[in-house]
Order: sequence, then C-alpha cells, then structure tokens
Amino acid sequence: MTQLSAKKRVHLEKLANKKGIIAAAAMDQRGSLQKSIAKEKGCEPSQVTFQMMAEFKTAVSKVLTPYASAILLDPEFGLEAAKQRAKNAGLLLAYESTGYEQNTPGRVPRLIPNWTVSKSITAGADAIKILLYYSPFEDPKVNDIKHAWVERIGAECAIHDIPYFLEFVGYPTGGEDEKGVAFAKLKPEIVKKSMEEFSKDRYRVDVLKVEVPVNMKFVKGAHTCKGESAYDKSEAKALFQKTAAVTKKPFIYLSAGVSDDEFRESLELAIESGVNFNGVLCGRATWKEGIPVYAKSGVAALEDWLSDRGVQNIQALNKVLEKGAKPWMDKVR
Repeated sequence: MTQLSAKKRVHLEKLANKKGIIAAAAMDQRGSLQKSIAKEKGCEPSQVTFQMMAEFKTAVSKVLTPYASAILLDPEFGLEAAKQRAKNAGLLLAYESTGYEQNTPGRVPRLIPNWTVSKSITAGADAIKILLYYSPFEDPKVNDIKHAWVERIGAECAIHDIPYFLEFVGYPTGGEDEKGVAFAKLKPEIVKKSMEEFSKDRYRVDVLKVEVPVNMKFVKGAHTCKGESAYDKSEAKALFQKTAAVTKKPFIYLSAGVSDDEFRESLELAIESGVNFNGVLCGRATWKEGIPVYAKSGVAALEDWLSDRGVQNIQALNKVLEKGAKPWMDKVR
C-alpha cells in the first residue's frame, strides 16, 4: 500500500466521486488542439489564437464538469476554464510544456518555463500532473535524464504536500509504426515496465496515469479490430492483469485520443479481467468530435454539441466505471 499524508488525502478526495472513483475529464491539450482546430479552419496553427484556445477549454469545462469528478487543465490556456468548472469538480494542473525537446533525441520533456508547483496551488490545483513520453527500450542515457526529471518533480510536490499524478505514454524506439501491429505487440511490455519503474518510492508518485496495455484495434473479436490482430481477448485480459500486478499504487487509465466507443470497450475488457484500476482521466474521447463544430460554427455551437453528445459520452463512460472501477482509498494508508 502507498503511504499518503493527510493533506494529500484531502486533495485526492476532491478529485474523486463519492465512491472514491476518479472520473476526471482531461482538457490540457495544447499543441495538438491548436493543430486540430487549425486543420478544421483551414489555417496555420499559429493563427489559432489564445482566445480561441481559452474559450474552447472553458466551454468543455463549463459543460462537462457537472458530470465529472475533476478536470485536468493547463496553466497556459486553461486558468479561466478552471474558474468555470462545476463546484463538484476538483482541479489538476499540468506542469509540463507541450511536446518535447526537438533538438535532443529521445523525446526529452520540458517544464512550463514560468510555472511552479507553488503557482499551481495558488491557482487552486488539487494535484499536479506531468506527461512523460517513455519507453524502457530507449537509450539508458536518455532514460537517466527522464528518471531524474520525474524524481525532481516528485520532490517539489512532496515539499508542497500536493498529490503527484504521472502520465507516461510509450513510443517506438526501433522504427515501428506507432499505429501498426508490430508496435501493438510491444505495447504491453512498455506499459508494464513503465508502471514498474515509476512505482518505485524514489519518484514519490501518488497516482499513475497509464495507457491501456493493448491496442484495441488489434484485439481479435473487439469491435474496432477490422483485420490483423496481435492478441485475442483472453490474451488481452491476461495482459491487463500482468501490467496491473506490478504496482500497488492507485492507477487510472487515459484515453490516448481514441474514440469514446473504443475507450469504453477497453475499460470493459479491463473490468472483465478483474483489474483493480481506480478510474480514468479521459480527454479527446469525450470532446474531440466537437472540434470541427467549434472551428466552423463557433463557441455557442460547441456548447450545444457538448451539452448533447459530449454529455452523452461522459455519462456512458461513467456507467462503465460504475461496473468495475475501484476506490483509490483501498490502495493507500
């Protein structure tokens, strides 16, 4: 079990629902959101203004947080959105800069240059979240840098006594197609070894935000599997179990940009496998179909879409969580 301070426990309670399940929305996308809006508008990403980004995030926060236990935002474009969230919803703030170092191999991360954990707390954050692109198969010298980076932030969060959520996203290091079957076969081991690494005490991570260990597009018998497969459903369930077994920390699944239907199917498979997961931080699966609506018709049309389809998406996700997600309190003392 993970040891948690009284103050961190209070913050985590604000991020979960009454049953102790973290049913959070994610709206901290920055570079990817700018590119997506620009694509739909037929313009350059640089033409997507601060105001556009802020009003998109505010619309998502205002409309969806009544149905979420918390929302994840970024301090660059999302502080107004944080103020517009429902009273029932806790707040996580991202700490990393969007993307990664372009002039260094290995997707080395960066922090927001003018931001600190202390500033996040002043802005009302109940937790700090960082995103790390990570592969256990990367050059050890690169991973040494990443390990130190994660540890350093853990120390900063510990000093300020605020929960630390670590999100890690795997990537190919051997030239594999990230969306292909070869990488799908590697993904379970990447997720497992990443969970194992960052569960170590030295990092002081409180909640792991992890990828689904299989690519549902390559699970034989899954609705999204249309051709070649990497594993059948029984093998996929075993992979859920093997990855979950390496940590005693609370962990939640991320949607990684897949459709809402695909993400729900992956969670249902996790539940069938008996995995003790503690909720989700779900972003694009809930609201990404609203991007073309916003780009073509503006923020009022986006709010109308979110009030209809967006709410349906998040309510459907909540129903899946009710079937088998477990309280985070069961893993801490």
